[in-house]
Amino acid sequence: MAARRWAAIILGLLLVLFGAVIALQGANVIGGSAVMSGNSTYIYVGAVLVVIGFILIIAGGMSWSNASPASTGAGTVPSSALRLANSRIV
Repeated sequence: MAARRWAAIILGLLLVLFGAVIALQGANVIGGSAVMSGNSTYIYVGAVLVVIGFILIIAGGMSWSNASPASTGAGTVPSSALRLANSRIV
């Protein structure tokens, strides 16, 4: 499960980086592509990729803090307490 979280974070980081480069090329800040440079369509495409990347980063990071109570041991009763309770009932 941890590998899936790391994969989401790494993919998110790559999308943010890739989207920023595409948006900056569309804004004609970074040159290098005759098709993309100065084309405002790529500003929007890059911005969408950046947003998707941030969503993946946040989703990957949130899954660490949203551990279920069963996995952390919170809310569970130790077996010694159950044995003690059962011995008093009989």
